[in-house]
Amino acid sequence: MGTDIIGIKLLYVLSFFFCVNGRGLGLASSGANGVQMLERSPAELKGANTHLFNVRSFGAQADGHTDDRRVNGLELLIIQPAQAEINPKWVSILSHEPSQQHGRRPAPQQGYLKATTDLSEYGFSAGWIEFGWMKGLTLTGGGTFDGQGVEAWPYNKCPINANCKLLPTNLKFIAMNKTVVRGITSVNSKFFHIALVECNNFKGSQIKISAPENSPNTDGIHIERSSGVYFSRSLIGTGDDCISVGQGNSQVTITSITCGPGHGISVGSLGKYPNEEDVSGLVVKDCTMTGTTNGIRIKTWANSPDSSEATNMTFENIVMNNVTNPIIIDQAYCPFMSCASKAPSRVKLSDIYFKNIRGTSLSAVAVTLKCSRGTPCQNIYLQDVHLDLSSGEKHATSSCRNVRVKYSGTQIPPPCA
Repeated sequence: MGTDIIGIKLLYVLSFFFCVNGRGLGLASSGANGVQMLERSPAELKGANTHLFNVRSFGAQADGHTDDRRVNGLELLIIQPAQAEINPKWVSILSHEPSQQHGRRPAPQQGYLKATTDLSEYGFSAGWIEFGWMKGLTLTGGGTFDGQGVEAWPYNKCPINANCKLLPTNLKFIAMNKTVVRGITSVNSKFFHIALVECNNFKGSQIKISAPENSPNTDGIHIERSSGVYFSRSLIGTGDDCISVGQGNSQVTITSITCGPGHGISVGSLGKYPNEEDVSGLVVKDCTMTGTTNGIRIKTWANSPDSSEATNMTFENIVMNNVTNPIIIDQAYCPFMSCASKAPSRVKLSDIYFKNIRGTSLSAVAVTLKCSRGTPCQNIYLQDVHLDLSSGEKHATSSCRNVRVKYSGTQIPPPCA
């Protein structure tokens, strides 16, 4: 699809409305003659502030049982270049009959959109619902996106196979600019819940993300090659990282996130692929981790094919409640049973600040700083760290390798010798 056009893949439609603020709107279907506009043309919509699309008019049954993925071939909503607002609160189940008592239809419920469980319906590395190449999108309203991942998770081989086939992400944003996502819910994604790739000026808040703690690769939010990203006031519980900050990101702020279960908030993994870009300007603050396997984690692969850097990162005012690895830098990251190469990571970590990190650790080693022997960590600062053992029996300890740490304020566990 061309630049400045957004395609929303509606692979499973229960019954929904899309209300879009902007100009040049239309529904499209794919067929032998290519994409065909099914609603009014951009010329007809010129000057309109709001337009309502109801897929029931295209043959959707809207009964919560019928598979309405391709009603009359409908598969995409096309929005020409414009600022737009999409409110999944209008993604509503409309199977109710008019009320006998009041003689009118009840108010629409908050929307609930379900994904198909047939994996053959998705392309390789595709998102279930994708937004791309658009400026000024607002996605809000309280709707739920259910990936129905329970049936798909057994087919996820990524935990044991580096060349695995990726399952669909619930919501994928590609090359978006000035985007706002607020008040939505994502449950049981087959893979990542929300993924950002090459996005700028992206704000997400009041997001709820949920998947069982044993669900594989269900990262809550993954950010890659993006800039000016801000996520706040969200509740995330998954089987993988609550938020993962991948390669090529700059000026990312994560604040007021409640995380657990899951693997905590992670930078990386970095250094797995050739030509990865640097990471800089990350701020994580005012977050709470509960029952997670990690708290704040920076992970890079050994034997990186190219050199890169992750620098100028601050983790501040983080509460750890029964977290297994509250603070961890792992520059020999390997999620498999074993990794072939033992060569050191070529990702350089520098200017990293851990401030006011407090709470309880399930593991005896509460602070692990395992840096690369090839490119040792530089300018690592720990200020006011207080992490007790959850058992209350004795003090936790620290473990450091290939790093010189600068300490200030309270230090529990004690600094590395």
